[in-house]
Amino acid sequence: MESLANLGDGFVTVLTPINMLWVLIGALLGTAVGVLPGLGSAMAVALLLPVTFSLDPIGAFIMFAGVLFGGLFGDSISGILMNTPGNSTAIAGTIEGHKMATSGRAAQALATSAIGAFIGGIIASILVVFFAPRLAELATLFGPAEYLALAVFAFVAISAVVTESVVRGLGALAIGLAISVVGIDGISGASRFTAGVPELFDGIDIVVITVGLLALGEVFSVAARRGSRDETQLLRSTGRLWLSRRELRLAAPAWLRGTAIGIPFGIIPVGGAEVPTFLAYGTEKRLDARRKSPMFGRGAIQGVAGPEAAGNATAGTAMGALLALGLPTSATAAILLAAFRQYGLQPGPLLFDRAPDLVWALLASFFVGMVVLLILNLPFAPLWAKLLKVPRHYLYAGITVFAMLGVYATSSKILDLALVTVIGLIGFLMRRYGLPVAPMLIAIILGPLAETEFRRALLVSEGDPSILVSSGITVTLYVVLVIAVAGAAFTKIRARRRAARGSAASGDALDAREKENA
Repeated sequence: MESLANLGDGFVTVLTPINMLWVLIGALLGTAVGVLPGLGSAMAVALLLPVTFSLDPIGAFIMFAGVLFGGLFGDSISGILMNTPGNSTAIAGTIEGHKMATSGRAAQALATSAIGAFIGGIIASILVVFFAPRLAELATLFGPAEYLALAVFAFVAISAVVTESVVRGLGALAIGLAISVVGIDGISGASRFTAGVPELFDGIDIVVITVGLLALGEVFSVAARRGSRDETQLLRSTGRLWLSRRELRLAAPAWLRGTAIGIPFGIIPVGGAEVPTFLAYGTEKRLDARRKSPMFGRGAIQGVAGPEAAGNATAGTAMGALLALGLPTSATAAILLAAFRQYGLQPGPLLFDRAPDLVWALLASFFVGMVVLLILNLPFAPLWAKLLKVPRHYLYAGITVFAMLGVYATSSKILDLALVTVIGLIGFLMRRYGLPVAPMLIAIILGPLAETEFRRALLVSEGDPSILVSSGITVTLYVVLVIAVAGAAFTKIRARRRAARGSAASGDALDAREKENA
């Protein structure tokens, strides 16, 4: 009851004209920056950080709440409409979301994204209000072996279980792991695969990889099809804002499953919402494969609903971990930690006692900000969808310009412009030869984490490999992974046998007809 009373005081603080104005401005600015390819929600918070220095702390952090969740939705808008997610956390939802857009359901995809983000964020915020200290305790259960098991689970689940071809999935994973080792070795400090170029000592930035692989890869792919029937077809959108009953029946369970997957990852420092969004995507794809007519690959609404809910749920509980422990579990949380310190505040258990007005106003602004974003973005979904009516050569030229500007804005390095072009060509070749993008991205994101934690675990155990399976969490993850791989292999073998029997039966029928005609 004390939490409810404190939250009520927070709402009293937020629901004033000036603070509501900061929420609205933050939501609009966050969405606007998040839509720009290559920037994203983390960059939105970073770019707008100096703007808030003239505000009082409560007003500044209320505005940050609007920027945070507005940026997350902006990431999804650019991903769904232009196949160019503003941040790596929006990649998983982009895979099916862009297919929905190109099949004329852009407005429905955006509405699904907005509602999923609202549901995931609201549920996570409720848990943060009541259970932040208890949820934060889960982070202490994860050591090097647990992080490695989590990374291996993500690698295999995305490469071997979710993709259509295991060989191609593992091939894409290998490419991603090769790119992830470029830079300074985190344990020894030695440089690797940098060719002596100082700009590569920090590795290749994820923004460069994401923009090159998804944005420029798509641009090159479209340019290669110029003049074909597929290229000349205009992208269309029905503009229908609401979801049909069938779409709601498909999306509602995915929203809840995505939220359940995303909530624990907000308090585990694995770098952001990439892992839960891909796990949510993989879960929905495995469930869809059991249907008589699978929808994935043709614009499955569940492929948007699950990852979007997971991403916002992770963002919500990440804020809880930041406030309760002072533990930044994502890039955005790290930027907000810097903002707290700018005002002379240190997040952690004592923050609730030293600055209760600020903490509870910030938590209340999460609820208010998500409601404001839902009200703002649902009516504008058909308007955003009209971007698809822009002629392709203008649309993709604009994507290229904004992508390059976004890459240059993050680092101010000419080398990154060359790298994004090379990675764009790699993305084009992957599309041409059917290699999936998701395993490569998850390898690039989690590869450094997996390597560092593997070596750290062996250092702690003095070379004893049994430490890798020495806890209940690691054993559970590996057992679930083996079961999932075995189940996927069994399903694919059975599907091939059915296809073979079907083709044999059709061949026998054709032979019988030929004999009758003879």
